[in-house]
Amino acid sequence: MPDRQWPEPEGVGHHVRPYAITGGRTRHSEHSFSLITLVVTRSPDGFGGEPVEPEAAAILDICRDRAVAIAEIAAQLDLPVSVVKVLCGDLLNSELVLVQAPPKEGDAPSVDLIERVMDGIRRL
Repeated sequence: MPDRQWPEPEGVGHHVRPYAITGGRTRHSEHSFSLITLVVTRSPDGFGGEPVEPEAAAILDICRDRAVAIAEIAAQLDLPVSVVKVLCGDLLNSELVLVQAPPKEGDAPSVDLIERVMDGIRRL
């Protein structure tokens, strides 16, 4: 009797795969990233001679020429954002990427300062 190939239910691989990619981790133990955290590859060749997972290699390729937001990486790779955050944390630990977090609310200039700058510009 020949082996029967049963069709997989639609979307099954899509739900199992992220779990396998991250080794079951849903967040990185050391780093937390927002959706607009920027990631850029540290060196032009990207890998630095270390073996990396295919998804991590794809992240390095996407971020080679410019800084890319976590959300954009997830969209380009069609992966959940949580998976991309874990992988970027691993790449950061391996020193293969540089990460720039968005400014915190307290880092923004005050409204008073902005108004004074605008007043100065108007006087020019």
